[in-house]
Amino acid sequence: MEVVLKDGSRLAVAENATAADAARAIGEGLFRSAVCARVNGALVDLSHPLAEGDALEIVTLKEKEGLDVYRHTCAHILAQAVKTIYPTSKLAIGPVVENGFYYDVEFKTPISRDDLAKIEAEMNNIIKSDLPVERFTLPKKDAIKLMKNYDEPYKVELITELDNKETLSFYKQGAFVDFCRGPHLPSTGRVKAFRLTSVTGAYWRGNEKNKMLTRIYGTAFEKKAQLEEYLQMVEEAKKRDHNKLGRELGIFLTEEVVGQGLPLLAPKGAKIMQTLIRFVDDEEERRGFMLTRTPSMAKSDLYKISGHWDHYRDKMFVIGAEDDPDVLALRPMTCPFQYYIYKSGLKSYRDLPCRYAETANLFRKEASGEMHGLIRVRQFTLSDGHIVCRPDQIEDEFKRCLDLSTYLLKCMGMENDVTYRFSKRGKDKTKYIDNDAAWENTERRMKEILDDIGIDYYEAEDEAAFYGPKLDVQTKNVYGKEDTIITLQLDFAAGERFGMSYIDENGEKQVPFVIHRSSIGCYERTLALLIEKYAGAFPLWIAPVQVKILPVTDRASGYAAKLLEQLAAAGLRGEADYRNEKIGYKIREAQLQKVPY
Repeated sequence: MEVVLKDGSRLAVAENATAADAARAIGEGLFRSAVCARVNGALVDLSHPLAEGDALEIVTLKEKEGLDVYRHTCAHILAQAVKTIYPTSKLAIGPVVENGFYYDVEFKTPISRDDLAKIEAEMNNIIKSDLPVERFTLPKKDAIKLMKNYDEPYKVELITELDNKETLSFYKQGAFVDFCRGPHLPSTGRVKAFRLTSVTGAYWRGNEKNKMLTRIYGTAFEKKAQLEEYLQMVEEAKKRDHNKLGRELGIFLTEEVVGQGLPLLAPKGAKIMQTLIRFVDDEEERRGFMLTRTPSMAKSDLYKISGHWDHYRDKMFVIGAEDDPDVLALRPMTCPFQYYIYKSGLKSYRDLPCRYAETANLFRKEASGEMHGLIRVRQFTLSDGHIVCRPDQIEDEFKRCLDLSTYLLKCMGMENDVTYRFSKRGKDKTKYIDNDAAWENTERRMKEILDDIGIDYYEAEDEAAFYGPKLDVQTKNVYGKEDTIITLQLDFAAGERFGMSYIDENGEKQVPFVIHRSSIGCYERTLALLIEKYAGAFPLWIAPVQVKILPVTDRASGYAAKLLEQLAAAGLRGEADYRNEKIGYKIREAQLQKVPY
């Protein structure tokens, strides 16, 4: 029989040949470096049997998918080592994440970072044993029975929730068995370089009402040199980590009694935030935006109209019983509030576009395991805005929004630190407003606009908002984790949902289009990225303290105070250090605080 290779050529293989057999037929070098295969677009194990006419690609560690499979197998090796050392432990989930993997485990007795060396040693034993990694499948009923026999309640819970018709896959290496979709490496001996990096707590399924599990993080690379290079990068990144620097420089702090994801901005952090907000507000007004101020909460009725109650309620903080007609919820966005401002008066086609902007306090119920310093929080400040426009104005308004964001990024020195993601609807249409024609038209329209602008973007499915496609401006923190900093969204549904209208040139009532945009994004996240980019040594206009005055003796204190007044009159932010310390000590401390002058 024959299979079709990536370049379109056909390869003759024996009946019942596997992907591994095909790799060997192509070349011994490819066979040795093969990690898994892609058959008819789906990732599969190298042991996967081929059929006549299959489209086949051999995946190696040069591809992201190959490295993910490599790390996923390492996560299974971690789980096997944990079960060997701690037989009473219960396994939860062990996915691949950016730059590595983790496994969530319930331990009878808590472990710490000190235990990682012991687990690593057992992992090395498993790798040296070069155990074959074998896939097998079971019907759901038998799968539940198997995991109950292994006393793995978290696996039983996951399997129980799956479709009854599914045949479920498992992977076996030695005496260890794990419930997993795969694919995996052919054997444990293929892992050459790994390191367990940290131990943290994580609630089962990210829900604080569930049990707290232990999350063990690790990473793995093809070669030890790559691993060492990565670990060195992480050590350097720690020096610029906004969690570390932000506290050392007195920019922000967190307190357990206040709550997770609720940072406290100290005076220096508040000053930076105020500087950015004033700058953005002024620039938005200069570009034709009208500033609004709207409530931080609303009745559920408002969110039912917008669609957030159906599509986003799990991320909202609801105040009271959800079935109470007067129940309130803290807002995760400002859009419906600004729509009612638009609706407060009759609009002509000449009045459009209406550009609304607001520096808004928003609230989103992030899972405990997702929160990180200032980058992902539960209360945040957003440069939120919405443009209500005619269909013929969409392209120009979208370009104006992107131009504003690009200008702000340049002012902060971040224009070269971002990438652009065209976020589209995914295959699971239940997550989105049900209107195929509108989705296809809006995605096509956005693509045409992006192509006309000429920016370098990539497409990502299942990343759209529930009401329309987005352009997400992406950036990375010091550890390489990608986050969205700015977003621009096309919304085909809001006008009709909220009964917004305008009178066209023929005197007819028409439904306007809506563009959602954040000019600078979440201020807390932007602050975190600025701390990491500049290692706390901010550009002069952003620095919370621009000038530090250091009196040599007490006799100079009066003059120092006058200098502070002169600086303030000139619009500069200054501080004086009046302490009875040696001048060298004061200079050193001012340098450590990254004061420009």
